[in-house]
Amino acid sequence: MANILTRTANNVFGWVTDRAPGMMPMYRKHMSEYYAPKNFNIWYYFGSLALLVLVNQIVTGIFLTMHFKPSAAEAFSSVEYIMRDVEWGWLIRYMHSTGASLFFIVVYLHMFRGLLYGSYQKPRELVWILGMLIYLVLMAEAFMGYVLPWGQMSFWGAKVIISLFGAIPVIGNGLTEWIMGDYLPGDATLNRFFALHVIALPLVLLLLVVLHLGALHEVGSNNPEGVDTKHGPKGNRWDANKPIDTIPFHPYYTVKDLFGVGFFLMLAAFIIFFAPAMGGWFLEHDNFTEANRLVTPEHIKPVWYYTPYYAMLRVIPDKLGGVIVMFLAIAILFLVPWLDRCKVKSVRYRGLISKFMLMLLAVCFVWLGKIGAGPGTDPVETVIGRVLTFLYFAFFITMPVWTKLDKTKPVPERVTMHD
Repeated sequence: MANILTRTANNVFGWVTDRAPGMMPMYRKHMSEYYAPKNFNIWYYFGSLALLVLVNQIVTGIFLTMHFKPSAAEAFSSVEYIMRDVEWGWLIRYMHSTGASLFFIVVYLHMFRGLLYGSYQKPRELVWILGMLIYLVLMAEAFMGYVLPWGQMSFWGAKVIISLFGAIPVIGNGLTEWIMGDYLPGDATLNRFFALHVIALPLVLLLLVVLHLGALHEVGSNNPEGVDTKHGPKGNRWDANKPIDTIPFHPYYTVKDLFGVGFFLMLAAFIIFFAPAMGGWFLEHDNFTEANRLVTPEHIKPVWYYTPYYAMLRVIPDKLGGVIVMFLAIAILFLVPWLDRCKVKSVRYRGLISKFMLMLLAVCFVWLGKIGAGPGTDPVETVIGRVLTFLYFAFFITMPVWTKLDKTKPVPERVTMHD
């Protein structure tokens, strides 16, 4: 039986190869003959998990669009119809809403891993830039999807966020009306957001993901040591031109990633079946009430993955200044490859200054997220938020100085396996 299946598979592969000769070389280049460092650790799960969640979002999104109606009069009721009357609709909706939050969790961890191991340094600057563009498009995609259910927080969140463009001198008011398609969020807003969320931005996102992976496979993956793999006769006896201290991505890392996928899916299933709203963090309580432009929610706040930037916006007293700070907080991430002047990539061989600054950045970002999720009425929190915003920017602005002054340890010549 096994021999029959093997022969059948070989015949199918042969048939495809004869008719599309370029497919197998592409498969070998990016899978079986793509050599990755052998010392990947748990931090390297999050890239493949991000790809998994992207597929989940696309597939569940397709099913949701079959029943969703992008109009102010019917959007909320169509979501209720999906939840109550469509067979397994509640599961698909929760898979999509939970997937959005899980997407940002794995993306933030993926980005932090890049900062830990210097994965943005030469020759991987383009990989980082493309990754940041993915992050930017993902934020726009998530925001537009957040508006579509047309609950209270969807409506008022859209109104607050879009009205920020009104702070731009001269063109602000006209730009705000152009984005909304009206003076207030309504049918026009929902229709254009639906089109962008379902068609335009996913296509851009998929293109950027392909470019991101293509750029990565051209220069090769970084590793926890931050050491470039060498060429030589060891490690791969059948080909002396292949890099040593590496293993083929398939089957070794595909099998390893499957273990991470299994654990991740169990965690996702637990959330979907037992706590899909996650106490109001993944789905706000106000969004279970239909949008009413005459009733303002007690506290208007975005979903948790926007709250660090929302906190920066809110703690700046001037509206235009807050908008500028919020957008600069994202834009400055694009400059990291050129701000870091350290000759050592990995945090393992950097000094105490680098480790302290990375820890400070993580604390600032999480704390700002907590402040942004709050009501914003506590003056003490406002002061703390300003200090944290200052420290966030100080991390990047002073990066050329402290990365150059920081003491480093000797870097091994070859990849090692210790954690």
